[in-house]
Amino acid sequence: MPAEITDEEVFMKISESAIECRVRRSGESVKLKLRTPKKLYTMKVVGARAEEIIKKLACEIVEV
Repeated sequence: MPAEITDEEVFMKISESAIECRVRRSGESVKLKLRTPKKLYTMKVVGARAEEIIKKLACEIVEV
């Protein structure tokens, strides 16, 4: 089961060890999914805030 994260700092820290980040856009909200070797982490944010987070991520970005 995926784990949902609400804190951006924790999400950034996990992205350092992630294989990829999948970005799923639907309307005004954006779902970010971090795939690590052991687990899947998700975070839901608003579109404008998501762009700032995506620029800071340390892994490969895949638009879905």
